[in-house]
Amino acid sequence: MYRIDHTQIYNNKSVHPAAMAIGYFDGIHMGHKKVICTAKSIADEQGLESAVMTFDPHPSVVLGRERVEKAHITPMEDKVQVIESLGIDRLYIVTFNKGFASLTPQQFVDQFIIGFNIKHVVAGFDFSFGKKGEGTMETLPFHSRGQFKHTVINKVSIEGQKVSSTLIRTLIENGQVQDIPTFLGRHYQVGGRVIHGDNRGHTIGFPTANIHLENTYMIPQVGVYAVKMNVNGEWYDGVCNVGYKPTFKDDKPDQPGIEVHLFEFDAEIYGEYVFVKWCNRIRGEKKFSSIEELKAQIAEDVSTAKQILQHS
Repeated sequence: MYRIDHTQIYNNKSVHPAAMAIGYFDGIHMGHKKVICTAKSIADEQGLESAVMTFDPHPSVVLGRERVEKAHITPMEDKVQVIESLGIDRLYIVTFNKGFASLTPQQFVDQFIIGFNIKHVVAGFDFSFGKKGEGTMETLPFHSRGQFKHTVINKVSIEGQKVSSTLIRTLIENGQVQDIPTFLGRHYQVGGRVIHGDNRGHTIGFPTANIHLENTYMIPQVGVYAVKMNVNGEWYDGVCNVGYKPTFKDDKPDQPGIEVHLFEFDAEIYGEYVFVKWCNRIRGEKKFSSIEELKAQIAEDVSTAKQILQHS
């Protein structure tokens, strides 16, 4: 993995020739995988190394289209892991700042493609580069100076829908987590640390792990979900509440809490970093009139989650 910026100049003779996929790749969904795996296939066929180039932060933040960076489907640490799992030899993370954004399309190609000894570029049909996005996949042959070839990946559709980060964001926001694997290629998951909560779960017979997200993940719509949680490398089935605990609190916090009750689990895990995989939404969050009513509903949620997770 290489973190680079526009002030670094590379000599293409110092690195092995490669086929490279280029894109922001938030989520690394099925469309992104087609771009990356096409580059890897070309590399394998032509005896090249495989490479991926992505950018940090999102260009929209630097270019002023967003005041702050949006929450991610895959924050950079997760993106790195997924890309590496695809068997890529080299990963370039380019710092996207105003200096980089001011490069002309030709400067970008000379420095970040030809300069990296790239012999074949693969990108989506809508990829643009250089100042004001003036470089496109149609202009790339002009900018290549005959030094590399390129492949354009057209839009990928599944079940009649264009696969995109926007689609997956919408599914997360709507709590439709059971539909995400079709387009993402895997369940949506987040990572966070187990912290101390109000300890109410223990008192009502359903102990929970309170998860503090240490990265800018998107959080599914408020509600109760069937989930799997990874603790120290092992996956456990559970039920998760995303919400504001209206039965116990009148004031609404700025962010919803994430609490996971694991089945068949009894261990001290405060401080552990865990991963939560979202499998299916069971219901919305609601306020209960009594603790007994809440306990009865949680027991029902546990039963529902167990049935769902038998098939996940």
